[in-house]
Amino acid sequence: MSPDLLFQLQLVLGYVAGLLCFRVYAWPKLKSMDPFDAQRAIATLHSFRFFGLVFILPGVVSPDLPASFAVFAAYGDFATGVLAMLALLTARVRQLFWSFVVAFNLVGTADLILDYAHAIQSDLPAHAGEFGATYAIPIIYVPVLMITHVAAFYLLLRSQFKAVRSY
Repeated sequence: MSPDLLFQLQLVLGYVAGLLCFRVYAWPKLKSMDPFDAQRAIATLHSFRFFGLVFILPGVVSPDLPASFAVFAAYGDFATGVLAMLALLTARVRQLFWSFVVAFNLVGTADLILDYAHAIQSDLPAHAGEFGATYAIPIIYVPVLMITHVAAFYLLLRSQFKAVRSY
């Protein structure tokens, strides 16, 4: 099997496994939680996205990893992680907390979508070996991040709908 096909297959399977795990373990808990606590849990996961800076760390990834992908992915993850941390740090100021929750989810989702676009443009599957030790990030971690962004938006919309309905 070609490296391109292996990378794409593993990415798809990362989404399948992530969705199966999320549906059984995380989603029932998040749905039953207070919206604030659910968003705080999601923000906690995303606060670790500073780790994406590893894509531009010499010696961890190959210098042949396409810069058109690596630089944008690294700084998009960093920005999302900082916004998620700000959400957590402002939890006692609810309006500020909710603003940062919306911000980190918008920035994080845009980052992942643009990372996929950059990956396609730079033919990233052909360079999958250049990830080195960070290979698990796009295969395992990114699907979980995207799934939780979708869940966060759903929970945000659901809580807004309930608030409007209660008037």
